[in-house]
Amino acid sequence: QVQLVESGGGLVHTGGSLRLSCAASGILFSPNTMAWYRQAPGKQRDLVASITSDGTTNYADSVKGRFTIVGDNAKDTVYLQMNSLKPEDTAVYYCNRRHWPANVNYWGQGTQVTVSS
Repeated sequence: QVQLVESGGGLVHTGGSLRLSCAASGILFSPNTMAWYRQAPGKQRDLVASITSDGTTNYADSVKGRFTIVGDNAKDTVYLQMNSLKPEDTAVYYCNRRHWPANVNYWGQGTQVTVSS
């Protein structure tokens, strides 16, 4: 089993910054992809950013240039640095880990990010 523990959410004003962390523990495999998704009330869960175990990153268009995902393979931890936050970034942010080639998927419990205008 894999456990994902997220931290770093909170309330921030427009233009502010937050850093989310997600630490993975348990039976971990590589190659893998770790990612952040977000879900606003009444909306679907969408990919925000991802990073593979070899360092390849991918971002949603809405966060490019503002968010940065960084992985620390030694600590099995992924970080999401969020700058220039906007009210539309308000959502519950979920950490995800996917093991390849089995394509097994794990989720964290979610952390709330609220950006006030």
